[in-house]
Amino acid sequence: MTEVRLEISHDEHEDGMRMEQLIEQLAAKPESREVVELTIGSWGEAYEEGPDTFVDTLIGHKDAFPALRKLFIGDMDSEECEISWITQTNLAPLLEAFPQLTSFRIKGSTDLSLKPLKHERLEELVIICGGLSKEVLADIRDAELPELRKLELYLGVDNYGFDGGLEDVKPLMEPGRFLKLTYLGLKDSEIQDEIAIEIANSPILDQLHTLDLSLGTLSDKGAEVLLASERVRKLSFLDLNYHYMSDEMVKRWQASGMSVDVSDQQEIDDDDDWRYPAVTE
Repeated sequence: MTEVRLEISHDEHEDGMRMEQLIEQLAAKPESREVVELTIGSWGEAYEEGPDTFVDTLIGHKDAFPALRKLFIGDMDSEECEISWITQTNLAPLLEAFPQLTSFRIKGSTDLSLKPLKHERLEELVIICGGLSKEVLADIRDAELPELRKLELYLGVDNYGFDGGLEDVKPLMEPGRFLKLTYLGLKDSEIQDEIAIEIANSPILDQLHTLDLSLGTLSDKGAEVLLASERVRKLSFLDLNYHYMSDEMVKRWQASGMSVDVSDQQEIDDDDDWRYPAVTE
């Protein structure tokens, strides 16, 4: 039992089942000591109740999970709870409780906090949401994560939690912040062009093998600057899938000789030029 998923349906929640019970039951089994990957799915009414109670329960039973390396909080689909409705909390205490974690994934950003964001061994941090607040971006900016290799953030839109701007994202593009980072995802953004233009010639690209600017509103404006960058050309992989680039720009990427994903081209509404990231609602 190396991988375990715990989830509660709406009906089970109505019947009184709670996530803390499932965690206690799992912790009581000898096999819990072999759990390497734990995924927490729906906890019944994530649109009304945060994970505070069962987070405390999981921390209280931390000694039952000595092998835990990967933790995912909030893995649920839209039928269980819309992504922008998923209520979170300060999840930083989980990192303190499990010092051997190498991967931490979070879905949902309502009430999310990561204070203080410190971990000696974490290699992967992924936050999937419809909009990431500037407070959480600041938590990540100030993080102490010396082993971080992969940082993947869904930035989203202002209607679903993104209340910042380019100035809040820029610090994550600075070299020297995460010295071992090789994968940077600043994706699903309504300011994808601004991000692309800002990062196109950033020295941080020299340490990356993958730059992920997918799922956002990237147009020819941002793509032109990326395509002209020598630093971008040296990347092992550039992910631009789901975009608003023109046919001509897509052909230029395909002829560039780069390893680049320009699939899932979106249509622009000519009447009002509205562009939407992939994950909003």
